[in-house]
Amino acid sequence: MGEVRAQRASDLPRLVATDLDGTLLHSDGTVTARTRAVLAELDARGVPVVFTTGRPIRWMEELWEDVGGHGLAICSNGALVYDVARREVRDFRAVPREVGISIAEQLRESVPGTTFAIEHTAGWASETDFPRHPDDRAERLSGDLVDIFRDDVVKVLAVHRELEPEEFWRQVEAVVGDQVVTTWSSSFALVEISAAGVTKATRLASLAEEMGVVAAEVLAFGDMPNDLPMLEWAGTSYAMANAHPSVQDLADHLAPSNDDDGVAVVLSDLFGLAR
Repeated sequence: MGEVRAQRASDLPRLVATDLDGTLLHSDGTVTARTRAVLAELDARGVPVVFTTGRPIRWMEELWEDVGGHGLAICSNGALVYDVARREVRDFRAVPREVGISIAEQLRESVPGTTFAIEHTAGWASETDFPRHPDDRAERLSGDLVDIFRDDVVKVLAVHRELEPEEFWRQVEAVVGDQVVTTWSSSFALVEISAAGVTKATRLASLAEEMGVVAAEVLAFGDMPNDLPMLEWAGTSYAMANAHPSVQDLADHLAPSNDDDGVAVVLSDLFGLAR
């Protein structure tokens, strides 16, 4: 793909949505000075940049200042909108308790060896044998799923220690069907489960409507299957050069990799910013 040309002001996106891991962030989880400068310039021009991530809030605290420290962020794959300036949850869509417990029972029977955790608005909890991510230092309550499940669960996490990531996702999808939304964005067999109808796209569409922005005026970036609904909904979409093949197949354009500051490169070209 050739270099993107700066567009006329009337043709420019009015809203930018970007995933974080594998997209805006480098592989080491950092935001570069170059990217921060581009985000600051868009902010100065009044172009909102909404961060749309599968990350829970507890994995965002060290990033808020790097990614602007203001505005709104969509976390947990669309289940939760966070007011960054106020440092508070603005609203969320919970997985109903009866649904969460039911799908867990179905998966235990159909895919033996599956273990579960829950993300809620104030933290997380898990079954005792659910693996801990090496970067996750947050305390967690452990116990049986029926005991740890809460009314504010925004995501159910299912893990399998032996299956490949995409194979596990396909098996989970086949079992739970349209009872919930399933996706994955990890290098291991972790399936992320949200309430029915909840995706990055549905939440972004709601925010865009509040801002008076239509889908055709939205530019979106992503790299993994959990970004697919958002990229399909947005008027213009970019897959990163390091993106999953399904994402590259769907997106309108290809951006340089996350480690090459691909989001900053595309935005600089589109808005005529200095590289």
